[in-house]
Amino acid sequence: MTPRVVLLHPDAPAKPAPGAPCNGCGLCCAAQPCPLGMALSRRRRGACAALRWDVPEQRYRCGVLAEPLRWIPWLPGALTRRLARRWIAAARGCDSDLQAA
Repeated sequence: MTPRVVLLHPDAPAKPAPGAPCNGCGLCCAAQPCPLGMALSRRRRGACAALRWDVPEQRYRCGVLAEPLRWIPWLPGALTRRLARRWIAAARGCDSDLQAA
């Protein structure tokens, strides 16, 4: 596999080990969108358009969870959040095998 450079915010937390709880490092979403991100941002490569830096929390967040009506305005925000959590496997632990240098 050819190494790739993925630019992240300098204050982003370090990538957790696979299976560990997500800490908002953003590496997986900055490398490529998940299936939900692909559908919403119309991208298959590169950073997900929904990836957002949360200044107060100093971590990355899924924009669909943070701003559901911006991304899926035809559904109620609470329903969009619930569906998005399921679609992105929120609270399932880090499933990225990417290596941060």
